[in-house]
Amino acid sequence: MPSYVITGASRGLGWEFLRQISSDLNNTVIGLVRNKSATEEKVKEELPERTNIHIVEGDITDFASLKTAVTETATITGGGLDYLIANAGVVSHFDAYDPIGVLGQQPEALEEDLLKCFKVNVVGNIHLFNLFTPLILKGEVKKVIAISSGQAALDAIPKLGIEVASLYSISKAGLNTAVAKFSAQYAKDGVLFMSICPGMVDTGHFNDATEEQMKGLGAMLGAFAQYAPNFKGPSPPEAAVKDVISVMEKASVKAGDGGSFVSHYGNQQWL
Repeated sequence: MPSYVITGASRGLGWEFLRQISSDLNNTVIGLVRNKSATEEKVKEELPERTNIHIVEGDITDFASLKTAVTETATITGGGLDYLIANAGVVSHFDAYDPIGVLGQQPEALEEDLLKCFKVNVVGNIHLFNLFTPLILKGEVKKVIAISSGQAALDAIPKLGIEVASLYSISKAGLNTAVAKFSAQYAKDGVLFMSICPGMVDTGHFNDATEEQMKGLGAMLGAFAQYAPNFKGPSPPEAAVKDVISVMEKASVKAGDGGSFVSHYGNQQWL
């Protein structure tokens, strides 16, 4: 009976991970969320037959809450954990449409937003990994998967001329580095740490964009289409999560995947 912890499981990709993985009732699936009662109600309404779902309160920006979540998880699983899917994170709206030089015209706002991205996407996940790794070491599968972004691919940024999402990208690049460092420490213990980009996913991030902002977004999408002629736009969460799970299940320390940063195709093709 494999066990999973999924952070940020109340909505978006996190909810889709919860939904898909819990469809196998042999899986013990733990959703780590900030609002436990609201998520439990959502499970009752949308997935009433899934008795293998457990909702645990935890916030990756709150170290104490993560410690409590580890204790609750160990009680549910019997002390071990097979998979940790680090999905929770923050996506900046401040940097969504303007290049870093324009953002720099608001230095205080830039600093505040970058520190927020770094605290959540990097520091929060470092605490998450450190606290849950003792459970992973007692598990059978021993896989820790960080949900990253192709926006952090250093080769793709200049190649495609991606000017936007600078602060978010910087934080995701930091996350990828942290994952590689954890892999360097724990690969010898059989623990797979890796980062996977789910591709461009339609999670409603650009729903409130102005007409001018959409023009800038259109230029980026045009570059994406040149890079990947088969790219038809953002994929639905269902397809993205299915792809990530496939990559996650195939990857292993033995195959040399430890510390890697790959796409939903399992390689460096980001779209």
